[in-house]
Amino acid sequence: MQLMALPFPTIDPVAIGIGPVEIRWYGLAYLAGLIIGWLYMRALARNTAIWGGQSPIRPDKVDDFLIWGTIGVIVGGRLGFVLFYEPGYFLQHPLEIFAVWGGGMAFHGGLLGVGVATYIFARRNNIPVLSVMDLAAAATPFGLFFGRIANFINGEIYGRLTDVPWAVEFPARVLAEGHAVGPRHPTQIYEAILEGIVLFVALRYLTHGRGALKRPGVVVGAFLMIYGAARIFVEFFKEWDYGQFFTTAYWSTGMVYSLPMIALGLYLYARAQRKTWLATQ
Repeated sequence: MQLMALPFPTIDPVAIGIGPVEIRWYGLAYLAGLIIGWLYMRALARNTAIWGGQSPIRPDKVDDFLIWGTIGVIVGGRLGFVLFYEPGYFLQHPLEIFAVWGGGMAFHGGLLGVGVATYIFARRNNIPVLSVMDLAAAATPFGLFFGRIANFINGEIYGRLTDVPWAVEFPARVLAEGHAVGPRHPTQIYEAILEGIVLFVALRYLTHGRGALKRPGVVVGAFLMIYGAARIFVEFFKEWDYGQFFTTAYWSTGMVYSLPMIALGLYLYARAQRKTWLATQ
């Protein structure tokens, strides 16, 4: 094991503190992702060229969707973390369920929450469900990027011990009990790059280069497949929590939860492509 590693940045998880009131980087990351994602969705909704005509969702309806999406992300993400990853802990400390400002949000739970919120919103406003999901999927990488950076600041979901040149020396104060101090994979940064930057570029290519928004389901299908594959890849470098239900010596809980995403994404993508092919026959 190498003796030198990149030092963990000494960034206070609390961005702004005024008396008993604290605003944490984790909360600001979610806020930034939601606001930038909302602005991006509005820009996509106004761009008639990428839709081949008028968008099925008006920009003002995107404003309304922001509220639904925010509720879905927060409620689903928190409940997903509680139920999927730490049910035993929260059963003993139920009031901690509401302490979302300290971290602890599950993407898979947030995805389910947004999916339900999107379905209800689209039905109530007579908008094609898959078109709204495509828009939401195209904007989600912003939130993923900022969220993973916040995970890094908090010292959460760190990687395994390693001797790669870019390893980071996470301090003992952020490590779970039994985890040795030493240079580790900065898996939060890996995910920020793959789930944030790479995923955004791939979806941007589909929406602007391949006319994917004209085929409802293609963008959200590609999102689910790419995210799921990226998540499984990074899981190989993470420090696994063997107390989680599905984690074994061969796979992690995050991998297990990502497999249905990939399957659903493949189905939506293939379904959209098949409908397009049938329409041309």
